[in-house]
Amino acid sequence: MTLSVYQVDAFTDTLFGGNPAAVVLLPSELSESTLQSIAAEHNLSETAFVLPEEQHYRLRWFTPVLEVDLCGHATLASAFVLFETGLATEDSIRFETKSGSLFVTRDADLMRMDFPSRPPEPASCTDALVDALGARPSEVHGSRDLMAVFDSEEQVRRLQPDFAKIAALDAFAVAVTAPGREVDFVSRFFAPKAGVAEDPVTGSAHCTLVPYWARQLAKRELHARQVSARGGELFCTDRGDRVSIGGRAVMYLRGQIEVT
Repeated sequence: MTLSVYQVDAFTDTLFGGNPAAVVLLPSELSESTLQSIAAEHNLSETAFVLPEEQHYRLRWFTPVLEVDLCGHATLASAFVLFETGLATEDSIRFETKSGSLFVTRDADLMRMDFPSRPPEPASCTDALVDALGARPSEVHGSRDLMAVFDSEEQVRRLQPDFAKIAALDAFAVAVTAPGREVDFVSRFFAPKAGVAEDPVTGSAHCTLVPYWARQLAKRELHARQVSARGGELFCTDRGDRVSIGGRAVMYLRGQIEVT
């Protein structure tokens, strides 16, 4: 079986920036073991698999080691591929996923994703977390991931976490965040348990970051930057039980893969 594959840099308008994701267009269902093998072969933080189903698309996301329930940059990349190839003829795409129905709307040069909000709850700052991060945050909150809040962007940029110790924490991943110098807030995201030491740009983390910072800053419209080595830019809106996460994307690769 020959499958069309694309590699897209998401949450950036510059090639080699943002977060790279592979997008594989499926003509029919493949076994979960085959999907996982393809993702492992790509060895990117996420590979998205897109299957057309009547008025929507089925969408699944895999890291090199496991399937995840929500992924922002690979959703943005999938929508970008469908828009760029002309497979999506409307300005809105509906994806059916493990996190329910997700919509991506084209708005000029931005794509805006409609995602569920995952507001954080206060959590304890354990010695294990401090040891893993190599610094003590001013606050800790939890949702799907742990969220460690620091006082300044410089602290977040300087962190040199111990990824083995982060993987040992009782959490899927750890997001670190602080007020930004030129944007509303900045973040980094560490997910070694999922096979991704540091994710360059993490849309799903903003399902928790956005409601937190919307409350802290008393504003609904938020400009965010993930300050990883590649970096990425996100345009977010807090909508109560949903969050809008907007970004741009750039095509890097178009090709085919052979699956026997």
